[in-house]
Amino acid sequence: MILEVPMSADETLALLNPWWEGRRSPVVESWEGRRVRWRPKWIEGLSLEPFSLNVVIGPRLVGKTTGLHILIEEELRRRDALSILYLNLDLAPTFESFKALLDTYLRIRKARALKSCLIVLDEVTSVPGWWRLVKGYVDAGSFRNDVLILSGSSSLRLKGEVELLPGRMGKGKELSVLPLSFREYLSVMGVEVEPSEDPRNFDILLPQASKIRSYFRDYLRTGGFPLPLNSDPSAAEQLIRSIEGEILRVGRSLDIAISIISQLLRAAPSPISFNSVASQLSISHRTVREYVEFFSALMVLGQALYFDGSPKFRKERKFFIRDPFLAKALSIWTSTEFLEPALYEWVVQEHLLRKHGSVYYWRDSYEIDAIAGELKIEVKAGKPHRRYPKGVTMLSEDDIPLFLALI
Repeated sequence: MILEVPMSADETLALLNPWWEGRRSPVVESWEGRRVRWRPKWIEGLSLEPFSLNVVIGPRLVGKTTGLHILIEEELRRRDALSILYLNLDLAPTFESFKALLDTYLRIRKARALKSCLIVLDEVTSVPGWWRLVKGYVDAGSFRNDVLILSGSSSLRLKGEVELLPGRMGKGKELSVLPLSFREYLSVMGVEVEPSEDPRNFDILLPQASKIRSYFRDYLRTGGFPLPLNSDPSAAEQLIRSIEGEILRVGRSLDIAISIISQLLRAAPSPISFNSVASQLSISHRTVREYVEFFSALMVLGQALYFDGSPKFRKERKFFIRDPFLAKALSIWTSTEFLEPALYEWVVQEHLLRKHGSVYYWRDSYEIDAIAGELKIEVKAGKPHRRYPKGVTMLSEDDIPLFLALI
């Protein structure tokens, strides 16, 4: 019988930081081998001036880890290799193992007299109570000359864990990482489009219109996640497993989660209330609300409230899936099909949400699918068959890609 001997803290550190031994990051090497790849722009938003504690929040598989390794490779041109620490806390998911790794590194930096370090703590949400350890070291001055980057799933915001570090971020920033928008997708594919103050001015895109529409059909299939963009056959399964992991991590029920998402997919693109979902599933409306808030924090769901001069929180809401490929993965997960017109509406609502921070809808004798800023948008998968009041823009299937490219 062969017994597996756990790695010591210094062995784990050496494994996670191959540049200490003159080797390249295998994450970067894998990224360089992809057919479709890009340098994430969010990297530029990080503060690299001591003292900074940066927080990077986003769904799993969106490319946070790859972006952090690209940053590390770039910083290796300017820093001593030992002054860069990377920890993937999925591999050290207990408070004690996390502390052991940090303590070991602090001894290394002291022995090497390293004055300023870049410390990257990836997937900190894997460690219960992680913030207590980070807060304690920050308060003790252990990182006073350092740059810290903490990444985690969106449940960081759900749990309010970031708010447990008040006044301790220094020059650091909090960044959200999302799948590629359609304009970002076009840029990755080599089509550069400048955003417009009026995204309804489609004429400026006429020379590129055919190409943009063609790429939009691909975008509806792959969304903005790296794996489907690179035709990874396991992309949907990995995305589903990552969502299930987040659900289980916070102690919620997979069955209830699947049932609620199924009801929202089935209802789309029509608005629906918490009470209606609760009634159909024989659970409380409070349970439905809690799960919806959870999926919203994970950046899986977006919500458009009814707007009649002001948001109406008690009215039915439109729920939208925040990425086309994610919508298809959720359809597989829940064994629930959704209508194609819903997908067109979702992608418009998502892009307006990113641009304006909130999106609403209105419904009476006619419907306005998305209200954001000064824009009032009605989405039609085919050609519109009725007139709408002045000020309402009707987007046909041909218009949608051009509109999204200009936002």
